[in-house]
Amino acid sequence: MSREDRNARVAVTVFPILVLAAALFGFFFAPTARVLTPHVNTLLIVIMFGMGLTLTLPDFKLVLTRPLPILIGVIAQYAIMPLAGWAVARVLGLPPDLAAGLILGGCAPGGTASNVVSYLAKADTALSVTMTSISTLIAPIMTPLLTLWLAGAYMPVDGLGMAMSIVQIVLVPVLGGLLLRLLLPRLTEPLLPAMPWVSVIAISGVVAAVVSGSASRVLLAGPIVFLAVVLHNGIGYLLGYWSGRLTGQTVRASRTIAIEVGMQNSGLAAGLASLYFNPTAALPGAVFSIWHNLSGALLAMFFRRSGELHR
Repeated sequence: MSREDRNARVAVTVFPILVLAAALFGFFFAPTARVLTPHVNTLLIVIMFGMGLTLTLPDFKLVLTRPLPILIGVIAQYAIMPLAGWAVARVLGLPPDLAAGLILGGCAPGGTASNVVSYLAKADTALSVTMTSISTLIAPIMTPLLTLWLAGAYMPVDGLGMAMSIVQIVLVPVLGGLLLRLLLPRLTEPLLPAMPWVSVIAISGVVAAVVSGSASRVLLAGPIVFLAVVLHNGIGYLLGYWSGRLTGQTVRASRTIAIEVGMQNSGLAAGLASLYFNPTAALPGAVFSIWHNLSGALLAMFFRRSGELHR
């Protein structure tokens, strides 16, 4: 393992603990944590720029050499999770703001933590990185459209404004990080081992800001939000895996698709929900940030211990 890989592994392991601590800080010290609220977009830009720095042009070569599993995975990402979020919100009878926030979380692209979990699970890490990259690059189109379609019945959705925000918060920083690494490798290479920690700290800041904005509703809404997130995440893993198997993909690729579909860019979802809905709508994204890393680590352990991967 490279130093970057080791740092990423440690970061994803302690990530739920740090994010949970940030959530508690946002709840118990809400006035102090609200200082971070105006800086949520900046924190998200830092996260996405860091993601761009971790990418290289060879990460995209699988689009040409293995297009089918990538196509299946990205379609599953933007079909399963948005519809699952809508279905869970309906079944549980969530209030409009929480329902909209949960659906928006399902409409977000894949999260970078899925790449590390795929590595730990002995899944196809290269496939995971490519899927995350492609789903992120098309997020300015897919996320607003799906949110407008599925969450629009619960709350007004500014689809165009959300698209422009995603371009500014996601697309520009990711491409900027990619270009900087391509053009100035000697400058960026020493930064790579620190990037997982920068992302963890930035996402923790987003969670603290989100929780501080809805601290008064956390105790009331917390249990139902947690249940919704657990169901949403579990459906993503299950249907993501079977979308691979039923289309003829290997067990290894199917496990990768399961991880990629089930683990969302919840920090982005929380930030967008806070910006375009209200702080309460951002709660599902904040809870997802904690839960999907815990569940992802458990799933990685299960996959590693479930025997030799089938080819």
